[in-house]
Amino acid sequence: MRERIRKIYRKHTPSVKVPLIILMVMFCMIPLLVESRILASSSRQSQVERRIIDVQNQCQILSNKMSRTGYLTNSVVDNAAIDTELSLLSDIFSGRILIVNSGFKIVEDTFSLSKGKTLISNEVIRCFQGENTSRYDSLKHYFVLAIPIPEFEQETGTITTGKTAGVMIVTASTESMYSLEDSLNDKASLYEMMIFVILLILAVLSVHFIMKPFGSLIASIRRVGEGNLDEDVNEEAYRETKQISETINKTLEKLKAADQSRQEFVSNVSHELKTPITSIRVLADSLMGMEDTPKELYQEFMHDISDEIDRESKIIDDLLTLVRMDKASSGLSCSQVQINGLIEMVLKRLRPIARKRNIELIFESKRDVSADIDEVKFSLAVNNLVENAVKYNKEDGWVRVTLDADHKFFYLKVADSGIGIPAEFKERVFERFYRVDKARSRETGGTGLGLAITKSVVLMHHGAIRVDSVEGEGSTFMVRIPLIYIP
Repeated sequence: MRERIRKIYRKHTPSVKVPLIILMVMFCMIPLLVESRILASSSRQSQVERRIIDVQNQCQILSNKMSRTGYLTNSVVDNAAIDTELSLLSDIFSGRILIVNSGFKIVEDTFSLSKGKTLISNEVIRCFQGENTSRYDSLKHYFVLAIPIPEFEQETGTITTGKTAGVMIVTASTESMYSLEDSLNDKASLYEMMIFVILLILAVLSVHFIMKPFGSLIASIRRVGEGNLDEDVNEEAYRETKQISETINKTLEKLKAADQSRQEFVSNVSHELKTPITSIRVLADSLMGMEDTPKELYQEFMHDISDEIDRESKIIDDLLTLVRMDKASSGLSCSQVQINGLIEMVLKRLRPIARKRNIELIFESKRDVSADIDEVKFSLAVNNLVENAVKYNKEDGWVRVTLDADHKFFYLKVADSGIGIPAEFKERVFERFYRVDKARSRETGGTGLGLAITKSVVLMHHGAIRVDSVEGEGSTFMVRIPLIYIP
């Protein structure tokens, strides 16, 4: 089910505009709705409290009047006026009023339903103890008040505090307030809907203008995707679009450089492979054009042809090595290898070549080093560095190989007393088929691929390589490789 939802989501990927619009409307509407509901609730509570206070005040005045007229104590007095006031008050507040005497008997009921009956309740008992009580039922929308009717001293003409002759029970409805509130809520809902529509329109317009630069950016990227690599993506409306533009332009520059490098590589491969073949053809044509060729000349030509074939073979071998390393599936067969021993083996192989030019090979090991490496590939990289240091050296020169390590990496340094590399060419020496001195490279049998292979091997081991050189004084290649290989 989850996978199905993901497929549907991928098929119908929503625009970022939709959540932006929703968020903008929500951030505006939610505070408005919350504030509206809080104000409505506080307003309703305030109205109910005012209503209770109004009823309580009116009933308190009436209870004092009942006390003075002897409504509960003097049976001779005509209570018609008081009863009329009770009825009017009951109508005004849309409620019911009960008058209970000290014997808990209902002596008056504005609804004429319970007159003469006995009423014993918590409110009545508390009220006879001199306590005013009130209770509000928010679900049924009514409140109940219990107001004591104090005794009246005829002799002194004053109301006796602390003595209660009876209780006035008032039940009043608040339904009219809720009806008014519902009406106001309906109007508020209409206004809120209008505000929602206005906010939605404003949010759509705002998001449209906010996202417009991104639309231009997408259009530029599409043109680049169609093959227009010369397209300059330049959208600086926001910091984010500027950063994206700069990143894309840098990527385009790398793509252009890679494309140019590929074209140069193809051109160089064609040239390098064609040169030995051309030489062989010239030599062969010369031999075929000569009659009665002396044996010595014939042997010399055949020796030159053999050299050119060897050169062609070496170029092809180096190219195949590079291709194998460039493949994504090309992995490393890493194992724990004693680096000191590996370097000594490489130097042992190259010493005969160094002796021919009286070049001293020096190995300085600061400590014994073991690391996870591909022995074959790394041996090839070291061989290329040392062999180049020998080939491009001076007579009676030296090559010093230094090995050191810390807790994380081991460091290999190959320094020589050779011809050096001009400063303007240092960054290009690792390019394929790149030669500082093309004539000398061919004389020494170089293919221009050795350092490219070396760099590829180092990078495969998650390492780094750099060169320091002074023209006429020598070069130093520095390699850093992790002791533990993590795929």
